[in-house]
Amino acid sequence: MTHAAGPQPRRASVAVDVGGVLVGGGAPVVVQSMTNTDTADVDATVAQVAALARSGSEIVRITVDRDESAAAVPRIRERLERLGLEVPLVGDFHYIGHKLLADHPACAEALAKYRINPGNVGFKDKKDRQFIAIIETAIRYDKPVRIGVNWGSLDQALLTRLMDDNQAKGSPLAAREVTREAIIQSALLSAELAEQTGLGRDRIILSAKVSQVQDLIAVYLELARRSDHALHLGLTEAGMGSKGIVASSAALSIILQEGVGDTIRISLTPEPGGDRTKEVIVAQELLQVIGFRQFVPVVAACPGCGRTTSTVFQELARTIEDDLRRNMPVWRDKYPGVEGLQVAVMGCIVNGPGESKHADIGISLPGTGESPAAPVFVDGRKVATLRGTNIAADFQDMVADYIEQRFGGKSAVPPTGEAGS
Repeated sequence: MTHAAGPQPRRASVAVDVGGVLVGGGAPVVVQSMTNTDTADVDATVAQVAALARSGSEIVRITVDRDESAAAVPRIRERLERLGLEVPLVGDFHYIGHKLLADHPACAEALAKYRINPGNVGFKDKKDRQFIAIIETAIRYDKPVRIGVNWGSLDQALLTRLMDDNQAKGSPLAAREVTREAIIQSALLSAELAEQTGLGRDRIILSAKVSQVQDLIAVYLELARRSDHALHLGLTEAGMGSKGIVASSAALSIILQEGVGDTIRISLTPEPGGDRTKEVIVAQELLQVIGFRQFVPVVAACPGCGRTTSTVFQELARTIEDDLRRNMPVWRDKYPGVEGLQVAVMGCIVNGPGESKHADIGISLPGTGESPAAPVFVDGRKVATLRGTNIAADFQDMVADYIEQRFGGKSAVPPTGEAGS
């Protein structure tokens, strides 16, 4: 594919209201995540949902796998509301979702959306009956549904039929291509059954998750070609650490660039004891770097080289990034537009002044053999030169002042001068 620079026009999809968050219909791509707590543990689940929501997850999915977890859902919803968190909760159902929703009406009411896996909603003659039971519950409580196909739990009857049909052809397709088609058909046939049952298209979101990058791209682009349903994107079982981040980013950025996708999740395996909110941050950063949304100010920092033997610029860049992200929940309301701020923290004279001039506010720290002075640029003009042992702290103060001055409605540029000792 060869395209002009910039993302392709967004695919026209049907808008779905998920607990007050609009998915599809041209709305900004929504970031979501999922807890890994035992939902029956109300305290742990509330804490993790709160952490995910505060880090920027706009929808949070929770596992509802047994009576104890279903009974906990209304209490979780109530506790979150007492904390002032209105984040929509999605119930993730497998195998016995029809029964849990029927037996726990308060759970059915408290959830903002139900997620159904057509590969394990039921088997043989029970499959359609139990699927329809969930759809009827969604209609009763006016809840949207995500029909989430996953190739790790694909409808085996459908796959077998398509494999048999393929084998009968004179020139059969490769098994991988047939599996892709089975994933697409599973989503579309399930959506058709949901609509026949009475669920509106504006209450249906589809997903078709696989764990290989090229398969995911192929499946979603074809699914988008054959349907106008809102689509949730995610590379399932992406993996841990940099591998999971790279694989998810590689797949989702291409799909999004093609104008496909209305909501995303980065399915990272946490490091042992790791922070679940990492997947939210990665999702936000992906949407931000490809130009779809702005969540936090951008900090440009050089990678370092032999001219930058000091670690000051690395430490300062990290401090500034952490400080900006930590303050964003408050600043987003207090300083409208602050998420568009660009900060530069550079390590030597080669690119430092130029990059700092391109940023809203930037600093060029001295490299090896350079004069121990750090010019600061605001809106393209040099406004100060910092010296001494407090350069980092002084620059942090200048960034905070700049945010207050620019986004708080005051003059942004201080008078030119020298600072430090």
